[in-house]
Amino acid sequence: MKLNRLMIAVVTAGIVMVLLVVGTRMKRGGQVEGNSGSVGESGARRDALPAARDDARPPTGVGADEAHTAAAVPKDKALIRISLPKPVFEGTPKEIKGAFNLEPPRGKPYPAIMVPIGCDKLLSRDCKVTSSDPDPIIGELSYITDGDKEYDAATYVELGPGVQWVQVDLGEEREIYAACVWHNHYEARVYRDVICRISNDPDFIDGVVTVFNNDHDNSAKLGAGTDKEYIETHEGRPFPIHAVKGRYARFYSRGNTSNELNHYTEIEIYGREVQDKALETEEEIPIKIQNPKPDFD
Repeated sequence: MKLNRLMIAVVTAGIVMVLLVVGTRMKRGGQVEGNSGSVGESGARRDALPAARDDARPPTGVGADEAHTAAAVPKDKALIRISLPKPVFEGTPKEIKGAFNLEPPRGKPYPAIMVPIGCDKLLSRDCKVTSSDPDPIIGELSYITDGDKEYDAATYVELGPGVQWVQVDLGEEREIYAACVWHNHYEARVYRDVICRISNDPDFIDGVVTVFNNDHDNSAKLGAGTDKEYIETHEGRPFPIHAVKGRYARFYSRGNTSNELNHYTEIEIYGREVQDKALETEEEIPIKIQNPKPDFD
């Protein structure tokens, strides 16, 4: 009798455990089915994750696989954060001809530019712009520093064929650490002989420093460069500059792979005011030398 009761108790306990396990699994399954969205390779529902905030995105110019976090940036450095326009190019790019020095496809944004703390200030907004073609075919030269980088007929400047330049006047000498130039980014095209030079001389005769030059065959007659040609996109072309001092920044081009015209949508220049400027302009204090009186005795 005691043995039968024991066997009944064991069987009953086993049935209870099975029911508990099945109920738990059904409950979990119901919770998963209650969520919407596709399942990724990890098995987690993608939209069950919190949405990414705009301020949590990687800085412009940093790929998802190499995003700089606060911990990755040295304490004495800052990132140049470039605001990008919307991409407008759609469809299949047409064949690009005549680009013999083209950089290989990146498949990711340009790397972020890191500068010393305090050297990431945008210096060019609303600065005066002059050009080798003072009467543009389309647009006004002021468009180039007005902050509007979107592709639109009212945002870009079209200059004539041949070697043309636009020049940004920063108002006074600055210490420049980075720049970014946008041409026409409506379609995949390559602008030829993209050159950037900096000087304190508005005529660019004395004290000229070239900071970017992809004119590999010296067709613009400003010297051959070692930088690569690139396909124009909404990213523009950012590049670092190593603390070059100057008031004027001049950007050149010589047509593009679609036509012979030159286009500029926006130019941004980053850096800081020249340090120790007061010491550089301080007047020298003349030294008075007292001569002894002649002794005629």
